[in-house]
Amino acid sequence: MPRATAAPLAYRCSECGWRTAKWVGRCGECQQWGTVLESTERPSLARAVQSIAVAEDRRALPIGQIRTDDALHWPSGIAEFDRVLGGGIVPGAAILLSGEPGVGKSTLLLEVASRAAASGQRVLYVTAEESVGQVRLRAERTGGLQDLLYLAAETDLATILGHIDEVKPKLLIVDSVQTVASGNVDGLAGGPSQVREVAATLIRVAKEKNLPVLLVGHVTKDGSIAGPRLLEHLVDVVCTFDGDRQTALRFVRALKNRFGPTDEVGCFEMNGVGLAEVADPSGLFLSRTATAVSGTCATVAMEGRRALPVEVQALVVSTSAPQPRRVTNGVDSSRVAMLLAVLERRAGVRLSQYDVYVSTVGGVRLTEPAADLAIAIAVASAARDVPVASHLVAVGEISLAGEIRPVSLAGQRRSEADRMGFSTFLDHRSGTAQDALAAAFNSETRTPPTRQRALRGV
Repeated sequence: MPRATAAPLAYRCSECGWRTAKWVGRCGECQQWGTVLESTERPSLARAVQSIAVAEDRRALPIGQIRTDDALHWPSGIAEFDRVLGGGIVPGAAILLSGEPGVGKSTLLLEVASRAAASGQRVLYVTAEESVGQVRLRAERTGGLQDLLYLAAETDLATILGHIDEVKPKLLIVDSVQTVASGNVDGLAGGPSQVREVAATLIRVAKEKNLPVLLVGHVTKDGSIAGPRLLEHLVDVVCTFDGDRQTALRFVRALKNRFGPTDEVGCFEMNGVGLAEVADPSGLFLSRTATAVSGTCATVAMEGRRALPVEVQALVVSTSAPQPRRVTNGVDSSRVAMLLAVLERRAGVRLSQYDVYVSTVGGVRLTEPAADLAIAIAVASAARDVPVASHLVAVGEISLAGEIRPVSLAGQRRSEADRMGFSTFLDHRSGTAQDALAAAFNSETRTPPTRQRALRGV
């Protein structure tokens, strides 16, 4: 009786490479819809893999005998970028930088390339989207012309590998990985198979030559990195470069980092000559008014490990509409709606007949519950038309019962508030939201900062 043979796996997921014998609408591995396509590869019979002799330089060694001299970080010359990477660039590392079009990815990496070339490192910058003349014009504007910075406009992977062999760089930048194509794979540049092949080849070269590679990645309309999900697994570091188009601030965050933490944030400011580092952005999110204005309250938010004082502003306007407006900018709208309900039910602040507008200063976005207390105080201040003292800062999460809950990294938040000159620190020790409002509008709380030093920790 003939033995049954397994059916060939004729369908493959374009995202993760999962295979199946018949078409399905959803991948069984990555759970993505519409990514299982008919494979053009011929199924091959499984063959036994024969062992081969291991070369002397590739023998397995006890972990204690492994040298780490070649795996140490070297600074890129941009302190904010090094902070996110965990201290600098690691030789042989593959770093993926993604972001929306026009946010400044190419400008940042050109600055990294020029700083590295200025320090004596030979750098190869491969642009697959612009001409070398366009890149040179940007380098002239940003002051990045260096003799050791080599430019090449190429979209063919094999030609890029030839440039690497010829230039022998210490740093390789490819802008971008979605616009490079390999002749060994069918399909247009940017397709899942092409991106997978290009990224895998460049990462293999990076490991073999101990060459750090910086890859620029496009993003889709929902903000995720374009191409197969496998791309994020192949690289060592995944960074996002984002910012509000209405402001000049840009932030670099690490989503994955095999060589350092993933909770650091680098801050930059876009100006006429490129990107400028913002080593201390604490004062960027506070207003500069000389007199106290109702509807404002400061809080201390955490961007990674960095504490940033942020001012929350609120405006309360009477309305005759049956449905009052609730408009937010920089804060979660559903969170604000919950806080308005708590203020009306637990603290006696009537808001059902008023339009409420809540915003942050400087375009920063507050996503953590630690900003609840500051939002509540700002709204109450606007509703009562009574200003809060400029030296007061509020940090705390408000529950539906009106209680103020403690938040993480309270000591670091308090230290930053002290450094910025805030003398009154309201937190969970205030008790309830009603107690915190009473303390915020207390005549003693609104005394000058010199007298308020003794009242810290109300």
